[in-house]
Amino acid sequence: MSYLKFDKRLMINLEQSLRKELLRTNRSGAYHCTTIVDCNTRKQHGLLVIPIPEMDDESHVILSSLDETVIQHGASFNLGLHKYNGDCFSPNGHKYIREFNCDSSIQTMYRVGGVILTKEKVFVEHENRILIKYTLVEAHSPTTLQFRPFLAFRPANALCVENDAINTAYENVPNGISCCLYEGYPQLFMQFNKQAQFVSDPHWYKGIEYPKDQERGESYREDLYVPGYFELPIKKGDSIIFSAGIGKAAPRTLAKTFTNEIANRTPRNSFFNCLKNSAQQFYFKKGKDLYILAGYPFFGVRARDEFIALPGCSLSIGDVAAFEQTMATAQRALRRYMEYGETDPMIKEIDVPDVMLWAIWTIQQYAREIGSKQCYDLYGKLVAEILNYIIEGRHPNLFVHNNGLLYSNGKEKPISWMNSTINGTPVNPRSGYLVEINGLWYNALKFAANLLAENNGTAAHIDRWNALADKSGASFISTFLNDYGYLFDYVDGNMTDWSVRPNMLIAISLEYSPLDRRQRKGVLDIVTKELLTPKGIRTLSPKSYGYRPWYAGSPEERAYAYHQGSTRPWLMGAYAAAYLRIFGIGGVAFIERMLIGYEDDLSDKCIGSLSEMFDGNPPYTARGAISFAANVGEVLRVLRSLKKYNV
Repeated sequence: MSYLKFDKRLMINLEQSLRKELLRTNRSGAYHCTTIVDCNTRKQHGLLVIPIPEMDDESHVILSSLDETVIQHGASFNLGLHKYNGDCFSPNGHKYIREFNCDSSIQTMYRVGGVILTKEKVFVEHENRILIKYTLVEAHSPTTLQFRPFLAFRPANALCVENDAINTAYENVPNGISCCLYEGYPQLFMQFNKQAQFVSDPHWYKGIEYPKDQERGESYREDLYVPGYFELPIKKGDSIIFSAGIGKAAPRTLAKTFTNEIANRTPRNSFFNCLKNSAQQFYFKKGKDLYILAGYPFFGVRARDEFIALPGCSLSIGDVAAFEQTMATAQRALRRYMEYGETDPMIKEIDVPDVMLWAIWTIQQYAREIGSKQCYDLYGKLVAEILNYIIEGRHPNLFVHNNGLLYSNGKEKPISWMNSTINGTPVNPRSGYLVEINGLWYNALKFAANLLAENNGTAAHIDRWNALADKSGASFISTFLNDYGYLFDYVDGNMTDWSVRPNMLIAISLEYSPLDRRQRKGVLDIVTKELLTPKGIRTLSPKSYGYRPWYAGSPEERAYAYHQGSTRPWLMGAYAAAYLRIFGIGGVAFIERMLIGYEDDLSDKCIGSLSEMFDGNPPYTARGAISFAANVGEVLRVLRSLKKYNV
């Protein structure tokens, strides 16, 4: 039985099918993303979307879509689907879909009269190339297939309109053509594994609309250029393979390449395997460097997101090598920043105050999974360098005060993961002593001291870090713990923020906490009552001022709502850790129940992955990026922690 399968009734109901998106990547930054009926509904959708480092660090939509047409007895049946002005959809190819599933690859079955045609898509790993295999399963008369490529050649966050700057020239290549619409872009090679006739018939298809962008209050209408069409005869039982890439393909190798790519896929036939596949799609390999993209289709590499996602997206799926390679890349970037003040061009936000503490947290997860000795050998020096960098006051916005706590100024610029802005001004100007930063600080000091002690490290460092941890721990309790049993979100002089937010959950979830069990349980009780939802943890309690549960509206409205009540799945990692530290094996059943909602999400917005966030109130609609690394990584880490209880 297929785990991710949809039938005709759902596919032809556009109200349902257009909400379901799919994503495939080459694990080197390129991707294919659209809806399950192959109708693009946002500007970032495309059949072939690639990074072009020679131009910028953004993604670019090269090939927007490929419209197929089945021809029999002179009659044409177009399988494509686009939205035009208003609710006009054309040419309504979705009505021919009989079945869709994406367990190993993306597979669609069409039925046109007596014709049954299957389409199967795969992205070639570490190559900017997508392959589509068409198989004629059933036909009772001669059949011809036509293919019309809709070309974009634009940044993924921009739109195209008809223009005179376009280069309409093309070159014939084996079994296809190559073209490049604008200067600076690479050549696009469109080829088949069999001889194909290309008929030049240039047209602009004008007024194609993207409803998701319209919902977000953004520009949503564009024109796409179609240079002509390919035409091939096909017989019952035969297969045709189409290739689109920025390098010339050898047609005779396409069938073998397709078969090999399918063989290397892990079937998406379980909750874990879906998340494992999703985790692997976030990796971005660039030469010898390895990164984790924060999410698709909006985000690049962001330091904090990478450190939060990395343990789950590597160690929890048994890929230690991926952790070590990604951390080696990040380690070089951290050292360049500490030594020379240089920020990495690929890893954004490495200078934000809490990032280095998240790096130590990531290393701590490695020690828990792999062992103290190997962790010390690989990362002990880096941990010491980070702590000394902070203690010596060399970070431009992270200061150790006499009470042992860390202080940062966040009034003009965001300094934590709650970083939304309107016109450059922080929506949540969290400043001073931040609860999660100081929780991470205490945890980092204790972890580093114990790591050194277990590996015969320098006694002076151990004593220094333990002493500072003791001082900061005592100050943490007196500064953050209030009379109602929860933690202030931040404290800056006489300013104390009483908002009930999940940052206190991060502080109590860590392996080392200055709070005792009773105090941690008191905080957890508040989180459970006011922040816990079936989709994760709210960013603000409904009882707190400014609660905004719906992430919708204009860019400004969404920026305000971003951390004012939306629900974040990645915080379930912290919740599960805090819960299991308090209740042990007795808490396993409850955490397992909390994960059920995520399995349902795998067949909802982004098939096989988890969205960035959900609304804070029922029905908890999925919002934001359709596939988010920290969410996938942390849910995988929870699954891994539950497995250790052998339940």
